[in-house]
Amino acid sequence: MALKATIFKAELTISDMDRHHYGSHALTIARHPSETDERMMVRLFAFARHADEALQFTKGLSTEDEPDLWQKSLTGDIDLWIDVGLPDEKRIRKACNRSRQVVVYAYGGRTVDIWWEGIHDSLTRFGNLQVFKLDKDTSEALAAMAERTMRITATLSEGSAWFNDEQHAVTIEPVRLSGDDHAQ
Repeated sequence: MALKATIFKAELTISDMDRHHYGSHALTIARHPSETDERMMVRLFAFARHADEALQFTKGLSTEDEPDLWQKSLTGDIDLWIDVGLPDEKRIRKACNRSRQVVVYAYGGRTVDIWWEGIHDSLTRFGNLQVFKLDKDTSEALAAMAERTMRITATLSEGSAWFNDEQHAVTIEPVRLSGDDHAQ
């Protein structure tokens, strides 16, 4: 019998000074049996950073044809494709060809540098790609916030973010590895 996803509920209140997006989002997050709390919370951070009424969590790890999050236009075109982790070069190329904008949030400590060193030269031609790195301490601190029911306040300003709940406060400062500033 296959294991089922674990359901998490998040009440995410966002104050994004960079994009002037303010609001609350009641989110249901299905964590795949093979997914860690760390990965799930990086997905939640990615949602906060790109929050929009049309942004959706997808089946993620359950399918190769979908990102972790995406935003589609009214015509069904993919406006924004977001992956977390260390996707392979082929997946990133495919995403860049299928969507208007692709954002990758890489995490995992030293392995991020090794992964990026191996693929960055072949991805320079994609003007619609942005890659960010989260340091290991940050992604682990986000993982410590994971609860089946979460109430998180996210404040974003000048590229940084602050996630707070009743017990934790995490500062998130993604490092840009690739992409233009105006593409956010």
